[in-house]
Amino acid sequence: MKNVMGEISVLFSYPKHLIILVVRLVLAYGFTKPALLKINDIHATSKWFESIDIPLHTFFAYFVSGLETIGLILLVLGLFARYISILLAFIMLGAISFVHIQHGFAVANNGIEIPLYYLLFLSMIVSFGAGKYSLDNLLFKDKHE
Repeated sequence: MKNVMGEISVLFSYPKHLIILVVRLVLAYGFTKPALLKINDIHATSKWFESIDIPLHTFFAYFVSGLETIGLILLVLGLFARYISILLAFIMLGAISFVHIQHGFAVANNGIEIPLYYLLFLSMIVSFGAGKYSLDNLLFKDKHE
């Protein structure tokens, strides 16, 4: 029985790196529109951040916009994926805290559902790394796969 379970475990591990690649690409796609909206009108982003009581709203408008933009590029490349995922996870925690939590869970009500999913996917990248199909693996031979 132990041997059968071992074989099943090996069988289900084959798509692991492909799944991690797809998760990275989906995350990057998900960050693209919000990042571009913020960065293309940074003054409106700063005013919006001020209206939702984010301290240092101008600084954080630039910081979040830049981090999301750099983050989506690094996720696509799979470069420094763990580090950027940690930083993007903090942005998701901020989005949940400042924007979504008062609307409940459902995405239909602008609730926490989508940023929570992003947070879970980012946690997956932090935990498992960028996978075999990444610059992290090519350049650094990521040992945490």
